Amino acid sequence: MVSTSAAHRIGLVGAGIASSLSPALHEREAAELGLAGYRYELLDLDARTVPVAHTAEFVRAAVHEGYTGLNITHPCKQLVVPALDELSGNARLLGAVNTVVVRDGRLIGHNTDHSGFLAALRRGLPGAALDSVLLVGAGGAGSAVAYALGASGVRDLRISDVDPARVADVCARVSAAFPAASVAPVAAPDVTATLRTCRGVVNATPIGMTGHPGTPFDVTALRSDQWVADIVYRPLRTELVSAATALGCDVLDGGQMLVAQAADTFALLTGVDPDASRMRRHLDDLIEQRDLAAATAAAPATTPTTEEIR
Repeated sequence: MVSTSAAHRIGLVGAGIASSLSPALHEREAAELGLAGYRYELLDLDARTVPVAHTAEFVRAAVHEGYTGLNITHPCKQLVVPALDELSGNARLLGAVNTVVVRDGRLIGHNTDHSGFLAALRRGLPGAALDSVLLVGAGGAGSAVAYALGASGVRDLRISDVDPARVADVCARVSAAFPAASVAPVAAPDVTATLRTCRGVVNATPIGMTGHPGTPFDVTALRSDQWVADIVYRPLRTELVSAATALGCDVLDGGQMLVAQAADTFALLTGVDPDASRMRRHLDDLIEQRDLAAATAAAPATTPTTEEIR
C-alpha cells in the first residue's frame, strides 16, 4: 500500500529545457492518482549558468537540497553517471541514465528511455517491418533506442552519429546484448545511401527540436513504404515528421516515447503505476493549450469595438 501523502520533489535536469511539458505532465497524473505531495520542477543548467560538464556535481547538490528523485535529459544522460552510487542493469549496459532514484541517501541510475521507445514502437507502429533499420544519433537517448530496437527484433541495425567513437561504443554494446542481430556503424556521408535500403528510420538526435531546426538527413531519400520515428517531442510535428507524413510513411511522433518513458519513470519514483493512456491525453491537452497561447500571443492587436468594451 503506497501512501498518497508521501512527499515527492522531482527535478528535471537538462540544458535549454524551459519549454518542457514534463512538469505539467507529471503533476497532472499525480493529481489524478491523489498524490498530493508530488512536485516536479525544472532544473535548467542554462538558466542557472551551470556548465553541462558540471552535471554530476549539480545532481549531487540537488539531492542534498532535498530532491527525492530526478529526471535527466539532453545533454546530461551520460554526464550524470559519475554522480551515481549504483546503476540498474539497463543503465549500465547503455552507459546513459534518464532517471535517478534516491534511496536511503544513495543515488541509483535507471534508463526508461529504452523501455519507453520499445513500448511506443509496439503501440504506435504495430507490425512495423524490422528487417533493416537506420538509427541516426548515438548519444544518451540514441543508445537507449538502439537497445530497444535490438529488443524489438531488428535483424539489421545501422547506426550513425557525428561522433564515430560514440557509434562504435553503442554498436559494441548492442551487439553484445543481441548477438543474433547485425549491428554496424554508418559514416555520416553514407547515411543517404543507407537510408534508401532500410525499411525503417529513427531520429534520435536533437535536430528538429525547438532551437535546433532542420532534419537529421536528406528527407528526399525517404520512400512511402518506410516507417519513420522521431523521438523529438518539442514540437511533436517536427520537419522530419511532416515530410514523412506528406510522403505517406507510417510515422511515430516523439510524444509516444515521452509518455511511455514518463510512465515508467513515474512508477520508479513513486511506487505507483500511472495510466499511460491518460498521460497521453494530458500531453495532447498541454500541447493544444501551449499552441493556443502561442497563437494568441502572436496575433496582431486590434482596436476593440464598443460592444467588446462593454
